Amino acid sequence: MTLQLTRRVFMASAGAFALFAASLAPFAASAQDKPVIRMSTPASDTDQRSVALASVFGPAISEFATYQPHYNASLIAQGSELEAIASGDLEMSIASAQELANFFPEFSIFATGYVHQSAEHQVAVFNDALMDPFKQKVEDELGVKLLSVMYLGKRHVNLRFPRAEKDVMTPADLNGVNLRMPGSDAWQFLGRAIGANPTPMAFTEIYTALQTGSVDGQDNPLPTVVDAKFYEVTKQVSLTAHLVDLNYIAFSKALWDKMTPEQQAATQKAADDAAESGRTGQLAKEEELVSFLKEQGLDVYEPDLDAFRTHVQAQYVGSEFAKAWPEGVLDQINALGN
Repeated sequence: MTLQLTRRVFMASAGAFALFAASLAPFAASAQDKPVIRMSTPASDTDQRSVALASVFGPAISEFATYQPHYNASLIAQGSELEAIASGDLEMSIASAQELANFFPEFSIFATGYVHQSAEHQVAVFNDALMDPFKQKVEDELGVKLLSVMYLGKRHVNLRFPRAEKDVMTPADLNGVNLRMPGSDAWQFLGRAIGANPTPMAFTEIYTALQTGSVDGQDNPLPTVVDAKFYEVTKQVSLTAHLVDLNYIAFSKALWDKMTPEQQAATQKAADDAAESGRTGQLAKEEELVSFLKEQGLDVYEPDLDAFRTHVQAQYVGSEFAKAWPEGVLDQINALGN
């Protein structure tokens, strides 16, 4: 149902997208005519991805465009960014594989638990020829160009219960736990696969929901737990590492096509450099934060990862998500890993 609705919304916006593409003036070089590239994200301005784009991407394209970031979903509602790019209401976002899976079910392979092995593995997969059909389909059918891959981090289970009350060592220990997950089908499936009761909720609502007990926990990388101050309203982190999560730098294809080849090359390099900067910062931050969270009074511990990995992968076998995966792609992804 979600996919059907999303496709209907997209088709309804196709006319607006065509008008937007036709009305774009040639990419100007003069300062007064610089196009504004608005980037919308639900993340805060201190998030490593936000910092990297503002400090690396923005300055790198400043000669021919003005980078204008909008944080905390203040411009476009979370989950609507891709449709906004398609309709010409936005130029840029940071999109998840789960969001893309709403349009193209085959993208769920990149949102599957324990498929990506590391940040380096993500980059190898994104730059491999196996990604070409995926990228092309997004351009052709959605009008969105995927420029680069950003490392979000290893997602872990973060609960408001103390460990004495709920010790999460295996998926069975998450039975009955209302775990906040984004609302897409791919996210909700992953939540069930790790053993929890996934509860859809916007990122901006999580803190209050944890504080009031509307949800029992949330899953995010440690830098996000700290950046959003979730540690203030939770008691533990089980280092499940159930997803080595990523975002794609998503860019308006209509705007891209108006650029000169030199501007396109500069924009591509700026995206790659920003992604690398954010990745380096996120990896370093992850290493530091276990000690920080323990200092804040949280229990931080490693569960039975083999039990989680075996259980999660078994949930995908024969699922609707796996049926959408192109034949042989999972083997190609695995071959690029360790």
